[in-house]
Amino acid sequence: MSATKKIILLRPRGFCAGVVRAIDVVKIALNLYGAPIYVRKEIVHNRHVVEELRGAGAIFVEELDEVPMGARVIYSAHGVAPSVRAEARARQLQVIDATCPLVTKVHLEAVKFARKGYTIILIGHKDHDEVIGTLGEAPEATVLVSTVDDVDRLEVKDPERVSYITQTTLSLDETRDIVERLKERFPSIQGPAAQDICYATENRQIAVKAVVPLCQTLLVVGSRNSSNSRRLVEVAEKTGVPAYLIDDLSEVQSQWLEGVDTVAVTAGASAPENLVQDLMQSLRERGYTQLEEMEIREEDVRFHLPSELARPRQISLQPVER
Repeated sequence: MSATKKIILLRPRGFCAGVVRAIDVVKIALNLYGAPIYVRKEIVHNRHVVEELRGAGAIFVEELDEVPMGARVIYSAHGVAPSVRAEARARQLQVIDATCPLVTKVHLEAVKFARKGYTIILIGHKDHDEVIGTLGEAPEATVLVSTVDDVDRLEVKDPERVSYITQTTLSLDETRDIVERLKERFPSIQGPAAQDICYATENRQIAVKAVVPLCQTLLVVGSRNSSNSRRLVEVAEKTGVPAYLIDDLSEVQSQWLEGVDTVAVTAGASAPENLVQDLMQSLRERGYTQLEEMEIREEDVRFHLPSELARPRQISLQPVER
């Protein structure tokens, strides 16, 4: 083992534009209206983010029946089904929609295909908040698949009228295999004009693929329920490089680093940068004193705030670490 142990820090990593927007929405709403502000589901899938916003006055609920009549509620970045919107209207709730615009794009695709009478194949993970919302757009016309085997078991009403859409946070490679099998089974299948997997998910996976030949272990900062974070671990493991998903530095186990002279570090799209920096400091204390930053792609995507929430000039936000 070399005398100097090294960290390779990947870029891009951490917050994507949709996550930045969603967190800003909650902070701006709290500044504008004061606590409490209700948020349906976790605003983004990260425990530390949720705890910070809860401390600032956000109240997280699972369903709208936990929100008082007429109160203000924010939809999470993962989107909601039309039935949720209908319930909000019935309860006269003041809605602020923080759905990621890239998720909204998938919802619109589902509506478009359903109106044309297509069977919609949704590639995604069962029970993920994003998938539940997308399924709700056309539940009777949509079938969920997660694997190539699921595709082989598909029965559709009309093989000539089939379409597919995908969850935005999937593995590029697995999704490609599923789409290829769908095209083999249904040569006339229609898909989105541009892929549904989001730019941030793609970029972070590409960065992991680039670094695995150069490291012996990968640490991914992200929460267990973060789909895009789990995919980063899977991408590394498929190459034979051990990878570990950690909420924060407290979860790092010493045996993971035994005999490891080069460790790579990245973060899922909903993981705050301060957690990455805390991990880096911990690794330096473990002897990883050499730092190499590897930038694969530059990200400059920004999303406008939702129409329900214009940022007044007098509102001053605490900076979000990105």
